[in-house]
Amino acid sequence: MTLRLIHDHPPWQVHLAPGTGDAVVLAFASIGHDPDRAPSPEFVASATAGNRRALFFTDAARSWGQHPGFAPAVAAGLAAAGPAMRRIAIGSSMGAVCALRAAHLAPLDAVLALGPQSRLDDPRWRHWTARLADTGAPPFAPATWNVLFHGLADDRDQAMGFPEAPGTDHILYPGLTHSTLGPHLKAKGALRGLIDAACAGDRRRLLRIVASTGAVQRRKSMGQAAII
Repeated sequence: MTLRLIHDHPPWQVHLAPGTGDAVVLAFASIGHDPDRAPSPEFVASATAGNRRALFFTDAARSWGQHPGFAPAVAAGLAAAGPAMRRIAIGSSMGAVCALRAAHLAPLDAVLALGPQSRLDDPRWRHWTARLADTGAPPFAPATWNVLFHGLADDRDQAMGFPEAPGTDHILYPGLTHSTLGPHLKAKGALRGLIDAACAGDRRRLLRIVASTGAVQRRKSMGQAAII
């Protein structure tokens, strides 16, 4: 898959994967593995499956969507992608928070947020987040179907920091960590199916997929989890 750079205004870069169909996927990168280099595009294979159009956003400043260039980057990406019947976003960790923020900048039908932070003062990311003005997660966009995923082995507090809300599904993995959540879904071959279901607005299919990967679903009352 060849990605075309369509927006290059540091720290933000946006790449476009041209394609067909009536859906566009916005994929937001995490902080990456090398602090001396900009993150690489993520979810490329799953987002572009079936020759689907997709946009890939990377932030060299690791700003969790708080850099002033974020809104222009989202606008430039959507303009380059062209009209779409449905738009969804996906991201992991920092990218998941960016995906949630993007729903406040443009109409998104769904957000798949893998391991988003509800608080940015967690010691694991203080190297990047200490300089940020806002240490909380963005509120849920009310017109968007938000699907949150968390590994509870080390992210329980982050997970329970998000409120329960209408139009939101919270998918929990008791035995997984923050860093093993994404690889687990990839190893199970679930990422494409999750994106396909979100693009189709098919909640029943999405919940069937996550059930097959060992998930539990957060239920009302004290943040308890119950098997789907």
